[in-house]
This record gives sequence, structure tokens and C-alpha cells, in this order.
Amino acid sequence: MSAVLIIFFVWTIVNSLFLISLPKRPNITDLPLVSVLVPLRNEERNVARLVRSLKRLTYSRLEFLLLDDQSTDGTEALLRQKTAGDHRFTIIRGKALPDGWVGKVHACHQLAERAKGTYLFFIDADVQLKPMVIEKLLAVAKTYDAKLITGFPSFHPRSLPLVGKWLVPLQHFFVLFHLPLALANYTMMRSTTAAHGACLFFERAAYEAIGGHAAVKNELVEDVMIAHKMKAHRHRVIIANVSTDVVCYMYETNKEVWEGFLKNVYIGLNRSPFLVFVLAMFYGIFYVTPLVLAPLSLIYGWAYALPLLIIVAQKAYVEWKTERSCSTCYWMPVSALASAVRAMPASSMVATEV
Repeated sequence: MSAVLIIFFVWTIVNSLFLISLPKRPNITDLPLVSVLVPLRNEERNVARLVRSLKRLTYSRLEFLLLDDQSTDGTEALLRQKTAGDHRFTIIRGKALPDGWVGKVHACHQLAERAKGTYLFFIDADVQLKPMVIEKLLAVAKTYDAKLITGFPSFHPRSLPLVGKWLVPLQHFFVLFHLPLALANYTMMRSTTAAHGACLFFERAAYEAIGGHAAVKNELVEDVMIAHKMKAHRHRVIIANVSTDVVCYMYETNKEVWEGFLKNVYIGLNRSPFLVFVLAMFYGIFYVTPLVLAPLSLIYGWAYALPLLIIVAQKAYVEWKTERSCSTCYWMPVSALASAVRAMPASSMVATEV
């Protein structure tokens, strides 16, 4: 087992070399208008942090369009209160959901229709942006001639429930271990494409050329599907390491973590219950068994502890590469166990859930 795990570790290192990094000090000479677009539905708890984050952005040519998608709490009132006096903000009241549309997709469609920017930056209401993120994304767009830049945010650890602390840190591990990033970033293969709705940075012309969000109007995981559409139209999609510049406060309850984790894994595996089951067995064998074997090292020697050390080191490398705290690497066997337990009983019923 140790030999196989070493191969996995080496592959993770090699694969990670193709993850595009955002520049630390971007040099931007051209300053196109960027529209930051945020759909909100019952996001009262996130409004103050969101608006504060947007106001701190350092890029000079910005407009902020915030759409209240028929919230039943105080979202709209808070938005108007927190943005009062800042001409860059426009608050939009969302229209009723038409037949055949998914709610968030329709909200994004309405935002894009009102936007004036050369670039469209869709984020979620529970996101906090670092001040120079726009400059960094523009630099990547220019350097790689990218029409869509996406990436997986980091999650604020204090906002996560217990199960979230086990499962959510696996998202970057899955990307660096399972997604062939050379194919994702340097080819038009749709099957190797991933995306995250908390960070979708489009060149407007390319976005409109594929039909925008209307092209994926009935998709539950619209972020991945719209990335597929971009590649189908021969537009370059870049998966970048945005984890230090985009922070998400997404999950509040263990139930939200369970459901969100399974839905995204399932879509990522082409809606195949069989592949979900295989993935669960894979993590059970290679990433849970080492924890069972480790105590045997006290009787039979250090070799029984080596598999555990390797998987912890692999997870630590992923955290280091994505510039996140390595403290979660010690949870790796527990995280793997939680993901296997969650996936296996649901692998036969997920199709009806999503």
C-alpha cells in the first residue's frame, strides 16, 4: 500500500504544477470596466460582510450589481442601507421565476442583462474578496487569453460546522488529485473541466457568444455546465488557485454540508451512482485503512505507520500549494471516512435528489 500511496503523492505534486497561480503583484495597464454580479436570496446574514468586501476592492473601474431574488427576510433593506451613497452599487429586484429555469441561473441571467462591463465577475453572496482580486484575474485573463477564469475558494474555518471541517477541505484535494489540470487548463476537453460558482470571471463577448446563463437555464450545477459550454465553443477556460483571494462562508449546518458535498461530487462524476460508489470504496481502502494500520506499528514496526504518514503528507502538500493552513491535514483519514460513509448509501438514490 505504501508504494501505491507514494505514487499518488507524486502524481499530486506533478498535477499541481498545472494549477494557474494568481500573480502577487499584477501589472495592469488596460483598465476595462468590470461588472461584479451577485445574486442574493435570503442572505441577510451575509449582506454586511459582502458589501464591506466589495467596497475594499482596489480596482478603479467597477460597477456592482446586486440582485435580490425575491427574498423573504431583510436582504433588500440591508442592501440599500449598506450601499447608500456609493454610486457604484445598483440594487435590482428579481423577477418571478419563469418555467424551465433554475432560480440562481435566472438571477445571474438578469444580472448579466443589466451589466455594462467588458468583464463579468459572478460571485456568491457568502463570498469575501481580497482587495486586489480583480487586478489578479485580469492579469491571468490577459496572460492566458482566457475567456473564463474560475477556481475553488477557501472556506472560513470558523464558519464551518463539525462535518464541514471534515469534508469541505477535501475540495482542493479532489481537484489536485483527481482533475488532470494539464488537460483542464490547456485543452478544450469538456470532461476535464471544473468550475465553482463563487468565482466565475467571464470575458463578456465570449459569455454572450455561448448564450450566457440562458444556455444552462435548467441546470442545477450551472457553473460546471457553463464552463463546458465555453469549451464547446472553443473558448479557453482557466482553473486558477484563488483560495487566498476568494473566501467563502457557505455552510452553516451539517445537513447543508452533507447535501452540498454529495451533489457536487455526483455531478463531477457525470451523474454516475457507480462511480460515486467506486470513489467511496477507493477512499475507504487507501485513505481510511492507513488509520487502522497505524496502531499495528507499535507491535510490528514503523512500516505499518508509513501509509498514514504518506496520506497526511499528501494532504499537507495540497494545503501548502493552495496557500491554506496545513492544520486540516491531520483530519485526512477522518475526512476520507466521512466522504465514503456519505457517498455509499446515497449512490443509488442521488439521481432523484439532483
